[in-house]
Amino acid sequence: MGIIRSSFTFMMATAFGVYIAQNYNVPNIKKLAGTGMLMAKHIEETYRKPKKTDRDD
Repeated sequence: MGIIRSSFTFMMATAFGVYIAQNYNVPNIKKLAGTGMLMAKHIEETYRKPKKTDRDD
């Protein structure tokens, strides 16, 4: 009974996802994540503390 219930849930969730993707303006998650990572990298590089140099001159 467990495999039938889980496969039914998977099929319904897939059908629901296809319906949503076709009928609504869903953003591209991969592109959105890439943009977020680029912004985070820029912020990190901008506000990073300067490296300490341990030179004895």
